Amino acid sequence: MSGDRPDPREEQVRRMLDGPHPVLPPDLAARAARRGGRRLRWRRAAHRTAFWLLAALLVAVLVRAGFEQPWTAEPAQVTPPLEGW
Repeated sequence: MSGDRPDPREEQVRRMLDGPHPVLPPDLAARAARRGGRRLRWRRAAHRTAFWLLAALLVAVLVRAGFEQPWTAEPAQVTPPLEGW
């Protein structure tokens, strides 16, 4: 950046900041706090629901594994050898 010419975008930003500020509604902070609280409650409810769904899924998988018992070996489907014919 050369020292003799200022950046036009910087000048535009300076003019915007030096100008009059927009008037804000007096209840803006209260509305933002209500909205934030509502979002926080929804987020907590979503996390709580997801946690309980995952917990129920884990219990279902463990119960099914207990009934199926995949760790036991299946009986062999081979006929015994024939001797003495």
